[in-house]
Amino acid sequence: MKRSRLKLIATLLLPLSLGLAGCSLTRPPAQVAAPFPAQWNAPLPHGGSLAVLADWWRQLDDPLLVELIGAAEAASPNVASAAARVAEARSTRVQAGAALLPSLDGTASASRGTSGFSSGAPSTGGSASSAGSASSSELSASTPVTTLQAGLQSKWEVDLFGRLRADRDAAQAKQNSANAKWHDARVAVAAETANAYFAERACQEQLRVSESDARSRSETSRLTELSAKAGFTAPADAALARASASDASGRLTQQRATCAVQRKALVALSGIDEPTLAQKLAAAPTQRVLPAVGSIASVPAEAISQRPDVYAAELGVASASADVGSAEAERYPKLTVSGNIGRSQIRVSGFRQSLETWTVGPVSLTVPLLDGGARQANTDAAKARYTEAVSLYRANVRQAVREVEEALVNLDATDARTTDADNAVKNYQASFDATQARYSSGLASLFELEDSRRTLFTAQTARVSLQRERTEAWVALYRSMGGGWNRAVDATAELPSASSSSSESSSMTTTPAAKVATSP
Repeated sequence: MKRSRLKLIATLLLPLSLGLAGCSLTRPPAQVAAPFPAQWNAPLPHGGSLAVLADWWRQLDDPLLVELIGAAEAASPNVASAAARVAEARSTRVQAGAALLPSLDGTASASRGTSGFSSGAPSTGGSASSAGSASSSELSASTPVTTLQAGLQSKWEVDLFGRLRADRDAAQAKQNSANAKWHDARVAVAAETANAYFAERACQEQLRVSESDARSRSETSRLTELSAKAGFTAPADAALARASASDASGRLTQQRATCAVQRKALVALSGIDEPTLAQKLAAAPTQRVLPAVGSIASVPAEAISQRPDVYAAELGVASASADVGSAEAERYPKLTVSGNIGRSQIRVSGFRQSLETWTVGPVSLTVPLLDGGARQANTDAAKARYTEAVSLYRANVRQAVREVEEALVNLDATDARTTDADNAVKNYQASFDATQARYSSGLASLFELEDSRRTLFTAQTARVSLQRERTEAWVALYRSMGGGWNRAVDATAELPSASSSSSESSSMTTTPAAKVATSP
C-alpha cells in the first residue's frame, strides 16, 4: 500500500516537473559576427592554399630545439597555471551538471540512554509489597534504551526556467575555454623558446663576425706598428691602426657580454643549468637553413579560427550568454521536491520494536517578492559582462588578423632582402680583399683599408640582423596562426588531468603545442 502511494505521487509529479522544466528563458546570442576581412591584405606564400603549420615547422629538423621547448614547457609557470585552471573548470562543470540531478544522502545514527520516570511511594503506611513495587519502578526508570536509526533523504530542484541548464552551459563553455587557453600557453612557450634559441644562434654568429674583425684589425695594427718603427709608415697611420684595433676589441667585449646575457635568458626559460646548456649548444650545428614558408589559408576566418586564444574569446561570449540566462532565471520561482525513507529500532531489556517511515514532500515553491532590486541588478551586470565579452572577442579577432598580416609582410620583406644582403657581403668581401692586397703592396692607404673593413663589417652585421628578423617573423607567423592547433580535434586532444602537472602532459611529438618543436 505504501509503495503504491509512493509510485502514484511520483507518477503525478514527474510529468508536471518535466513540463515546467521546459519553460526556459531566452538568452542573448551565444555566437556573434566577427570582423573577418574577405581576404588577406598581405602577400601569401604558395598561392594561399590551406596547410598545416606543424609540417612546415618539422622541416627545421633541430633536435636541440625540440628538447629546449620540452624543457621550457615543463618549467613554465604559465603552462602549469593553465593546467590548473583546466582542472578547476572541469570540476566546476561536474558540479553544474550534478545540480540538474536529484541528490540522495544516507543517514545513520545510534544512541543509548535511560528513558521513562518513576512515581514515589506514599510516605506513610508503607508495607513490604509497596516497597518492592517502588524498587521495581526505580529499576524500570534506570533501564538503558538503545535507539538505532537509518534513512535516505532526497532533494531535487526542478529547473523550471532553465537556470541550472544555463549554469551547466556556462561551465561547459568555461571548461572548453580553459582547454584552449592551455594550448595557447604551450604555443606561447614554444614560440618564446624558439625566439630565444634563434637569438642565441644569431648572437653567436655576430660574435664570430666581431672576432674575425678584431683579429683582422689587430693584425693590421701590428704590421703598421712594425712599418712605422722601420720608418716606412707615418706615425699618424700607426695611431689610426691602433685606434681601429682598440675599437674592434671593445665591440668584441660588448658582444661577448650580450651573448652571455642572452644565454642566461635561455637558461631561465628551459630550466637547464648553464654548463649543460653550453655543451648542448656547442655540440649542435650552429647554422640551419630555415624551411620555406608553408601555405596559409586564403580565407582569414578559416585561419584565425584555428587560434586557441580566438576560440577562447569566442567561448567567453557563449559563457557570458549562459550567465545572462542564469541571472534572468533567478528572478522567477523555484520548485523543490524532497522526500525521505527511514527505519528506526528501539531496544530495551531484550525487547525490540522497529518503525518504518517514508515521506514525499514537502513540494515547495519559492517565489521572489521583494529583494530591493538585487536580482534585477544581477541580471543587468550579467548583460554588461556579455557586452564586454562580445567586444573583447571582436577586438581579439582584429588583433589576430593584424598579427598574421604583419608576420606575412615581415616574412616576405626579409625573404626579399636576403639575396641583396648576401650579395652585399660577397662584394664587400671581395672589395676588402682587393684593398688589403693593394695596401700590402703600398698602393692603398690605411684610410682606404679601414674604410673597406668598416663597410664589410657593417654588411656582415646587417646580414646577421636580417637573419634574426627572418626567424622572428617566421616564429611570429607560427604564433599568430595558432601553432598548428585545431579546434576540430581539441575534444580528442590529451589534456592535463586534475592530478598531473603540465610536465606530465602529452608528448611533444603529438600535441599541438609541441608541433612547434618537431614541425595550448
